[in-house]
Amino acid sequence: MGSVDLTALLPRIVTLAEQAGVLIMEVYEQTDPGVTYKADDSPLTHADLASHQALVDGLRALTPDWPVLSEESQMVPYEQRRSWARYWLVDPLDGTKEFIKRRDEFTVNIALIEGAAPVLGVVYAPALQALYSAARGAGAWKRQAGQPSEPIRAGDYRAGGVKMVVSRSHAGPAIDNLIRAVKPADCVDVGSSLKLCLVAEGRAHLYPRLGPTMEWDIAAAQCVVEEAGGSVTDLSGRPLRYNKPALENPHFVVCGDPPFPWHEYL
Repeated sequence: MGSVDLTALLPRIVTLAEQAGVLIMEVYEQTDPGVTYKADDSPLTHADLASHQALVDGLRALTPDWPVLSEESQMVPYEQRRSWARYWLVDPLDGTKEFIKRRDEFTVNIALIEGAAPVLGVVYAPALQALYSAARGAGAWKRQAGQPSEPIRAGDYRAGGVKMVVSRSHAGPAIDNLIRAVKPADCVDVGSSLKLCLVAEGRAHLYPRLGPTMEWDIAAAQCVVEEAGGSVTDLSGRPLRYNKPALENPHFVVCGDPPFPWHEYL
């Protein structure tokens, strides 16, 4: 597997994410987004499918030799995936429930996976015009509403008390107990992979996820967090790994820099 110039590749992936965002917003502005339901009862809209097709086509044109695994792709058996040394992992519309409810906290997630780890990540929130990007060794960046990209860094909870971010859809009693134990200075409720991005840019210090997620939900944002100096680990403290036989993630915790000692409370 030859080396790749990630910093040269990153702007082209940003462009693809923005193009997908245009398609998503076209559906968002319509009265009927075309909601149907998949076999697992999760919702699907015309926006998911339009973004999926644009991203798969764009990535295959850009890197024809690299496989693309999207949430909306037909699932690829592990016997085939296990040989992938490098591949794209995509969530065409993360936060479909937010999208349907007319909340702006949905994203396009594109990650490049090498050696079971994300080495490039783009998270684009088209309704908020916020774009987060990162590449291994090049740092993490945020661009807001057409402004120049600015470097971002994970924050230090010791400066003014820990700020926690939680999932609007998947909080649960364990998270409620953690909030009571930690007594955070602030607790932000937000949807999609933006939760990880808030930690990456220092607006939050702790995001515990003790509910179900899939690999494509967080791979891009994990790269952003790690390049910003933060961490995304399972409950044993190990960084999350990708292209597992089953694509579900374990429970995980996202921390700023230095990491909050969450293991004292969970």
